[in-house]
Amino acid sequence: MTDPSASCPALLVSAPASGQGKTSVTAALARWHVRQGRRVRVFKTGPDFLDPMVLERASGAPVYQLDLWMNGEDDVRARLHEAAAEADLILVEGVMGLFDGGQSSADLAQCFGLPVLAVIDGSAMAQTFGALALGLASYRDGLRVHGFAANRVGSAYHAQLLAGSVPSHLQWLGALPRDAALALPERHLGLVAAGELGDIDARLDALADAWATHASAELPPPVSFPAASRASTPKHLKGCRIAIARDAAFCFLYPANLDLLREAGAELRFFSPLAGDALPECDAAWLPGGYPELHLHALSDSDSLRSALHEHVHAGRPLLAECGGMLYALDSLAGTDGKAFPMAGLLRGQATMQTRLGGLGMQSVALPEGELRGHTFHYALAEIAESPLVMASNPDGGPSREGVYRRERFTASFMHLYFPSNPAAAVALFQP
Repeated sequence: MTDPSASCPALLVSAPASGQGKTSVTAALARWHVRQGRRVRVFKTGPDFLDPMVLERASGAPVYQLDLWMNGEDDVRARLHEAAAEADLILVEGVMGLFDGGQSSADLAQCFGLPVLAVIDGSAMAQTFGALALGLASYRDGLRVHGFAANRVGSAYHAQLLAGSVPSHLQWLGALPRDAALALPERHLGLVAAGELGDIDARLDALADAWATHASAELPPPVSFPAASRASTPKHLKGCRIAIARDAAFCFLYPANLDLLREAGAELRFFSPLAGDALPECDAAWLPGGYPELHLHALSDSDSLRSALHEHVHAGRPLLAECGGMLYALDSLAGTDGKAFPMAGLLRGQATMQTRLGGLGMQSVALPEGELRGHTFHYALAEIAESPLVMASNPDGGPSREGVYRRERFTASFMHLYFPSNPAAAVALFQP
């Protein structure tokens, strides 16, 4: 029988804006408490693949998404309850600024009673730090702010100035120094994937050491999380073998999506196009998002995989290609230098990488299988010589609306789907 509630110390780590150091502080806390022998479960607010890779490495456990719109409140509540039942600490990294977005980090914190740790980049300020802290703490009634921390502090005296500016009724939790050894490298979609950083563990240990030296490593207050039920997953994939590309070019995979396919009975067979792996024997396949633009030569040379995918689609077997997977499915893909390379040729069209965003925002799409939710985030400009099966919509009213293309059982889009938003529809996409 499921316990009616579970209690666990918890924090939502947020900031006034993106780029302030939320991931660094969350990773520092996670690694520090893990090294003390505690079981830490970390979540990421909103749709994100890169921050969770770093946070998974820091905590030693998969990092799941929490988003009131994409997941739905019951899914979020169930995941927090499950984590609280087994963990000694729950950390939730926020998204953008604390109050930003249609469903903000503050909304999530208030909905589930999560105390907020606000991280502020103090590198170019002194006493104004206190004004920002006061504004964040008092902007919304009912929001529970646990304390404030500074990032990229220049010296002990600088930290003293920042701490002294915080009103006495607010809690100063400390600071991380400005140090290249503590920085997490970035590129066009965000942080560099953790698996590509040979020194990632050294960086995480340095962050944990710096936090314990300069800030509070005490456990936050406990939060009670009531039980909730997620939408049930049909067991329609029993005996179904799903081949999933997974390597540096195809690395954007939500753990919740993989869990759902397994719960439906599927056998997941991972393979690496970059390593030259053949398409495994399968009943369905999935080309997730990632960084195909960084591996154009290797992907272009993969003639055997190209042929196997064509045969797979021609045989009427399901294939899902998301964002980077769709870019690979096109006739050609060019980098920012404009040099094009032949890709799989499953979808007529070509794409070129740009230096500015090509699409960003939440997405909802009504497929024949049912409505699914997710998001789009890419720097590619695609010219697709096919008519979309359907267009996705942006719930926030933003301009990004992605087309979904289909031929037989082959489905392709820039949209990243969150399968638990409609388990039955997600299972149907892969059902032979």
